[in-house]
Amino acid sequence: MAATDGWRRAKALFGSLLAGGSAVPAADAAVLPEDRAEALFHVYDGGGVRATGPALLVRKSIADRVSLSGQYYVDAVSNASIDVVTTASPFKETRTQYTLGGQLLVRDATVSVSFDSSKEPDYKADTFGVDATQDVFGGMTTVSLGFSRARDDVGRKDIGFFDKATHWQYRSGVTQILSPRWLASVNFEAVHDEGFLGSPYRTARVFGATVNENVPRTRSSRAVKLRFTGDVGSEGGPRTSVRGEFRHYWDNWDIKSQTLEFGGARYFGERWLADVALRWYSQGKALFYSDDAPEERLYVSRNRQLATFRSVGIGGKATYAFDGPVAAKHNLKLSGGYELKNFRFSDFTDVRTGGKYSYNAHVLQVYLTGTF
Repeated sequence: MAATDGWRRAKALFGSLLAGGSAVPAADAAVLPEDRAEALFHVYDGGGVRATGPALLVRKSIADRVSLSGQYYVDAVSNASIDVVTTASPFKETRTQYTLGGQLLVRDATVSVSFDSSKEPDYKADTFGVDATQDVFGGMTTVSLGFSRARDDVGRKDIGFFDKATHWQYRSGVTQILSPRWLASVNFEAVHDEGFLGSPYRTARVFGATVNENVPRTRSSRAVKLRFTGDVGSEGGPRTSVRGEFRHYWDNWDIKSQTLEFGGARYFGERWLADVALRWYSQGKALFYSDDAPEERLYVSRNRQLATFRSVGIGGKATYAFDGPVAAKHNLKLSGGYELKNFRFSDFTDVRTGGKYSYNAHVLQVYLTGTF
């Protein structure tokens, strides 16, 4: 009996501490998410790109077996990135995204279905996904499988260009409770892309001359992620957790990348939760990437996202749980987060200065959550 109570304590602790204080029933069976509403405002500013907008999410369960959700997301983008200012004029556009989802609880298993649609000038994307999770071994292990299919309509109306792209994603994972204080998970992802995978607006350089970008029409990629989470708080002391994760990515464009992240969260009193994280990312270039190609090639790109670069990000988040009978009843919380990211490119030149390109980006989020 003591061992079972330990597993339940671990699930309840990690659910409340690592998910920002949302309660998870201490039971071995699978559970549905809480009925909740969220309102968020985000700002991204870096590399000449500024994106701002709101996001709304509402989730409601029916008869304790079905949970339905809807989300609305907006990005108002002001683009003066290095690609734009060196080859064209800055522009503004708006992207909107709608997401509908449903979860069905069947004993120790949960089946999720989602559909989202996003639209912006010259680009439209629709995605359908199915995921299933199953608790086994008395709730100590959770196995997950998932699949998504997306279809993009890509265009450039000023020159009469229209094309399509299709994306398939397959994912699986296992989460294991190692002890009442430690969780570990491993996740695998496989993606296949087919169709127009570049940008009709992007250019490359060959012998110093500007040419249209041309990339392969197929791409296959794989990724593996390992994650550990631990409760390191003392008995009777403040609830405190640490986490670490490593992700390795590779594809048939010869891009390889590694991501390493460490973080921690701690309650200060009953109302404040603080979270800090440090993230490091390193990537090698694609086979056909070139800052300035020395010869004519079938495929050529100067997309900096396919170049060799590193980034470091450091950020924090604070969450406050409101006091009062109404706020307590609805678990009303206000959160604010900020992250500073630095990007440094090894083989992408800023043609304005002749030096290697680098920039800082700032990410700000403020959101209000509540249950009902």
